[in-house]
Amino acid sequence: MATAAKIGIGSAINRVDGVEKVTGTARYAAEHPVENLLYGYIVEAAIAKGRIVSIDEEAARAVPGVVEVITHLNRPHVAWTDHSYQDELKIPGSPFRPLYDDRIQFSQQPIALVMAETFEAARYAASLVEVAYEAEAHNTDFEVAVGEKYVPKKKRSGYMAPKDRGDAAQAFADAPLKVSGDYRLPPEHHNPMEMFGSTVEWHDDGSITVHDKTQGSQVVQGYLASVFGFSKKKVRVLNPYVGGAFGSGLRPQHQVFLAVLAAKMLERSVRVTMTRNQMFSHAYRPQAIQSIALGAETTGKLTAIRNEATTSTSRYEDNMENVVTWGLMNYDCPNADAEYTVAQVDTATSADMRAPGAATGMTLFEIAIDEMAYEAKVDPLEFRLINYSPIDAMNGTPYTSKALREAFQEGAEAFGWSKRSAEVRSMRDGKELVGWGCATGMWDAQFSKTSASAKLTANGHLEVACATSDIGTGSYTVMTLVAADTLGLPPEQITAKLGDSDLPTAPVEGGSWGAASSGAAVQLACQAVGKKLLKAAGKIAGAPLGEATIDDVLFEDGCIVLKDAPTVRVPFGDAMRAADLTQIEEEETAAPGFGDMWKGMHKSKNTHSAIFAEVKVDEELGVIRVTRIVDAVAAGRIINPKTARSQILGGVVMGMGMALHEETFPDHRLGRWMNHNFGEYHVPVHADIHDIQVIFVDEPDPEVTPLGVKGLGEIGIVGTAAAIANAIYHATGKRVRSLPITIDKILD
Repeated sequence: MATAAKIGIGSAINRVDGVEKVTGTARYAAEHPVENLLYGYIVEAAIAKGRIVSIDEEAARAVPGVVEVITHLNRPHVAWTDHSYQDELKIPGSPFRPLYDDRIQFSQQPIALVMAETFEAARYAASLVEVAYEAEAHNTDFEVAVGEKYVPKKKRSGYMAPKDRGDAAQAFADAPLKVSGDYRLPPEHHNPMEMFGSTVEWHDDGSITVHDKTQGSQVVQGYLASVFGFSKKKVRVLNPYVGGAFGSGLRPQHQVFLAVLAAKMLERSVRVTMTRNQMFSHAYRPQAIQSIALGAETTGKLTAIRNEATTSTSRYEDNMENVVTWGLMNYDCPNADAEYTVAQVDTATSADMRAPGAATGMTLFEIAIDEMAYEAKVDPLEFRLINYSPIDAMNGTPYTSKALREAFQEGAEAFGWSKRSAEVRSMRDGKELVGWGCATGMWDAQFSKTSASAKLTANGHLEVACATSDIGTGSYTVMTLVAADTLGLPPEQITAKLGDSDLPTAPVEGGSWGAASSGAAVQLACQAVGKKLLKAAGKIAGAPLGEATIDDVLFEDGCIVLKDAPTVRVPFGDAMRAADLTQIEEEETAAPGFGDMWKGMHKSKNTHSAIFAEVKVDEELGVIRVTRIVDAVAAGRIINPKTARSQILGGVVMGMGMALHEETFPDHRLGRWMNHNFGEYHVPVHADIHDIQVIFVDEPDPEVTPLGVKGLGEIGIVGTAAAIANAIYHATGKRVRSLPITIDKILD
């Protein structure tokens, strides 16, 4: 009898949570029905720096339905040490403490919370709160702040200090060909579909259940326990569905603090949500200036790399990213140096945003690389191949794998790069100038300690569980496919549970480590269940599997099968009944270093991509259209090609936003972000998106992670904006070093 094709790792299946999402049955943080619920609305500071002199709440309290107005003057006790407010990112400095005192550190800082029986009453009452301030001189102009840039004494977790080699200053001075300049990226704000919100259920025993928009339920659980003095057993955080995040939810945002503060003070269930306007009160990609100097021989061989960058941070924390290391790692050049500093502005602390550091540093560096290719009169793709480094050139270490050369080859062939005309402004389509550009992408391939459980019942149903999050990236489907692959069950017999602080321990979902880490933990837990199944099968009369060990069998179609005699099959249910088991449940932890990972312990671990872009620019109007993108990605083993492609598509679209649209504008007189809405903060829409082709390069890599997975969340954005900028130069002959590239910069 023929068996059905096995579905597992490598199968292109639909998202297992897709039906819930498209039918609206998936509930997000602010959608859970709770009885006797109060609604909170945040009152924000109108100045950028200073102190609160007085708060007049009388008119707000007179609004029917208003229950309380909470400020720093009447809030209940909270922790007072910086340590108590630290989250998993451990950014050096003094973490922001909402409603702590009368100090104002940034515009839109939460300074009061109006609680009412309805959201509408709370919002209206909040508009009636009158606040008097004593303003102090502020600065939100990054170009001014750069004059006081500095190197923080303490670096955040995960920061990689650049390593110099050779004598880059002398090599640059001696180079026959030189390119140097300042490259800029403006602030970009997180704008996920789901705005930040928290629903806190207050229970009679003083415990709370928190539905929160976060990338880490256990991170929020630990934060709330630390700040409010709860036992962790009294705090359960749920985030089974998250409507986008990509870094904005790595830290607990202030609405969850305010919601729990109100719930504890009033002993009522509470919901606090942010409006789209209020989403601009926190996480944003730091503004950056990157000064790059490249020296090369007339052949195009790089002889010098000098890379200096400064990014923005707040007055109260030193947020740093890995900005200047990427070019030093990726390119073969005997002389290279780099320096990275930060500059303080009076805003909230800048934050991680999809491929933090690389999306800034690698993108701007790739524009400079393109400039040098033209200076050397070498094809931009050929220039990258001339300077290709098979090893991590900064650290001098081999990679667990690097298929970037293959990515360039496959991407160029699919794009038709060989048909490119070398001269700028030489390709046309009617009244539009046509340009082709390319760039390199690079990101980390990380792995974090993660636990998972697997529970098999006698009816053949398998449940796998892990506290990890699914921010839209497909974690449910990854866990399901890994479990299906390991125990040979069809996906419809598997349930994946996640987004619950009560589940087995997992780190915050970020850095593209989620699939690799939670997948490995699920695999281990399922393997442990498989071993118990085999032991149980030994109790079947006649011992059909004999003395087979776990290496002698495989799991297929709900059966234990002898590899050497595949007709010998023991159904899971038969094995469990023979051992009088109604269920088998195991929990395992995957940690760095086990399996073949030990071979890669002292190697560099990265994903790579080759991006090719075609643009068409209206010669008279300067309107830019991105008509084609080919992104060839080398990211190890692909668990689900369908959702993996979706990840890269999303990253490419976000890279298009970086190249042409996204920019947050401050009014420096007010110290306030001005385009704080979707009407004026521009992102790509359907009409902006044309043909995007994604290619996955075959790159098996058992040393990088247990499943050979490298992660895909970030790599899609890295370098995309550079490929577009380079294509615009090829089309127009106009080199723009400041993103986004808008019409005024083309026509200038």
